[in-house]
Amino acid sequence: MKKLCVFFSLVLMLAAFAGADVYIKSKTHTDAFAVMGQNQPAKDETSETWFGDDKFAMISASTSIIVDLKKNVLYMILHSNKTYVESPLPFEFANIVDPQMAQMMSQMMKMTVTVTPNGQTKTIGQWNCSGYDVAMNMMMMPMKMSVWASTDVPFDIDKFMKLYTNVIKASLRLDDAAVQEMLKVKGYWIATEMNAEIMGAKMHTTTEVIEISKKSPDASAYSVPAGYTKKDKLSMQDMQNR
Repeated sequence: MKKLCVFFSLVLMLAAFAGADVYIKSKTHTDAFAVMGQNQPAKDETSETWFGDDKFAMISASTSIIVDLKKNVLYMILHSNKTYVESPLPFEFANIVDPQMAQMMSQMMKMTVTVTPNGQTKTIGQWNCSGYDVAMNMMMMPMKMSVWASTDVPFDIDKFMKLYTNVIKASLRLDDAAVQEMLKVKGYWIATEMNAEIMGAKMHTTTEVIEISKKSPDASAYSVPAGYTKKDKLSMQDMQNR
């Protein structure tokens, strides 16, 4: 009888694990800075990522991005004004802004990216990481990042990146060439340190993964929150509030 109970317990555990998705929790710290005479206080935030067979969600306090492969759609959700836009896959930023803004962004806000492995290794938390130097530039605003990435994670990196590529393009407004350069970082980004100079203000931000596990997500994890209004296109104000 005891062996039978143990057997059924194992079956239930395996069933639960099979139905679970990958859950990733990260913490981000931004130092205080001043821009155009306005002081911005230091800020600490947490973000969550859910990753399943055909769905992906990146959830933060200001913006969430959901990818649904079954529906072949990406949702960008703006929590500040409780609105969202949707775009077919593969994602192109021009699909969610008006043509005039899309043209301006392609000409003035194009981001260039250069990724260089630095040959360093480091253990962060429980993950063995390799180091990369990432340089980004947009409108003469240079950003330099130190990235620690790991392939020593409990999920399929290639499968993850097929979903995440659309998210990179949506969150960073990257073109295909910049995305391909970003993909030179092998593995999941466990920790980053970014130094940027924007409109004369020097910014310093660090991000670190604090949990990677298997969990069963709530139904809301991959859904637009109730009561949010759908927009056809993002406005300039929407872009500034992201």
